[in-house]
Amino acid sequence: MLFSDIVGSTQILERLGDHAWANVLREHNERIRAAIDRFRGREMGSTGDGFLALFDGAAKAVRAGALMDPAVAELGIRVRVGLHTTEVEIVGGQPRGVGVHTAARVAALAGPGEVLVSATTRDLLDGSGFSLEPRGQYELKGLSGARTVYALQR
Repeated sequence: MLFSDIVGSTQILERLGDHAWANVLREHNERIRAAIDRFRGREMGSTGDGFLALFDGAAKAVRAGALMDPAVAELGIRVRVGLHTTEVEIVGGQPRGVGVHTAARVAALAGPGEVLVSATTRDLLDGSGFSLEPRGQYELKGLSGARTVYALQR
């Protein structure tokens, strides 16, 4: 499960104004969707300035996430990406469950241009060739126990 989010979107909107922001957001959406589609992800929702997508493999999700910030950089925006691998229940066409909240919390920890993954996702990436650096342990809002988070190194 992948969450993406434009970093500082409210400030950018205020600086650009509604019309220019709408153009940036439209182009952002096209580029993020292209990254999702390239790795056969399934867009499950848009948060206005971000996306939730499901993938059938951890490596595909990380590859898509790694493309996102570079794809939108020339628009003058940065995105953060968080991933968590979990069982997902689809209710009314929307993913549900504690894993959705975990993925969102991991994404919220990411800085501009970062791709963060949960320990569960990291374990599934063994042998994939990705370089992941421990970012630390975090108490994720609303979830019990500290969770280790890893940053994708490029």
